Amino acid sequence: MLQQVFDQLCEERRLAKKDREQREFLAMELFQVCDDGTHDEADLLRALSKHRRQ
Repeated sequence: MLQQVFDQLCEERRLAKKDREQREFLAMELFQVCDDGTHDEADLLRALSKHRRQ
């Protein structure tokens, strides 16, 4: 499930596989949100979606 969320967020943010630093930062953000108690796929996407921050 985390891989699906990560892949979806990478696509949303247009992060190519070569954007290693940005992808690693996103992975850390995803793990932090999960560690904070969010485990539902939709909630993780909402928490980290760029659209939410605008």
